[in-house]
Amino acid sequence: MEQALRLLHQPVWRMIDQSAVGIHFSALQSFGMDDTLCNSVGSGKAPATARTWVHHNTIVLGIQDTKLPHLKAGIQFLQEAGYQVIVRNSGGLAVVLDEGVLSISFILPETEKGIDINRGYETMWLFVQQMFADFPQSIAKGEVAGSYCPGSYDLSIGGKKFAGISQRRLKKGVAVQIYLAVNGSGSKRAERIQTFYQIAKKGEETTFSPPEIVPDVMASLAELLDRPFTIEDIMLRLLTQLRSCSGQLIAGQLNEYELGIFPGYYERVVDRNDKIIND
Repeated sequence: MEQALRLLHQPVWRMIDQSAVGIHFSALQSFGMDDTLCNSVGSGKAPATARTWVHHNTIVLGIQDTKLPHLKAGIQFLQEAGYQVIVRNSGGLAVVLDEGVLSISFILPETEKGIDINRGYETMWLFVQQMFADFPQSIAKGEVAGSYCPGSYDLSIGGKKFAGISQRRLKKGVAVQIYLAVNGSGSKRAERIQTFYQIAKKGEETTFSPPEIVPDVMASLAELLDRPFTIEDIMLRLLTQLRSCSGQLIAGQLNEYELGIFPGYYERVVDRNDKIIND
């Protein structure tokens, strides 16, 4: 816990808020953005950076999901339901992003000793706990069976998952990424992923076994804490907590170096995605 606290307390935190531009902003751009920031933060050309983002009606698949035998049929189902489908470059399986889901990335520089992978996860879990410290409900970590994209750092309240954490490491930079289901129905999002897996697998024996989704184990913070949370509410909590962790909190966008390298990282993400989706 002490190591996670030290990681949170940076001399400078830069805040890049892209939570209000989701409808005009592709999730592929987000993954290219985090790779760009890993490069710049890892090489010392930018301070530790927090980035927030919201995307509308997007399903983000993991690499393993793309091995399902009827993937194209599954993707067609999602597209006909109004979702953009992409494949991410960090770990995990399928997740839902929409206007009620806030994603947060912490991009941190690797120290001489490096940032142990569990330390990255613990840092984000600790931060989320602190964001909601005024509620009596405890936020647990640990895999929630029946959830989509299950992992050892699922975050849950009363056994119901509302968040998942992943990591991306590049050029001595570490991006710790979390999605927070802020409002809306967690179980309805899970039903969408459940149907995708049913269509994409069609009951066949496969080397990759997707999770058996139980929609009722997924929920949003608004449902779990009985508050009509908005994205703006959570942004305020995030900024308040981040300010308490930093010597200086600055609002910013990409610097000149980052603007120069972003197109290359974005192109890589797009090319890789096209090869997988359209192969």
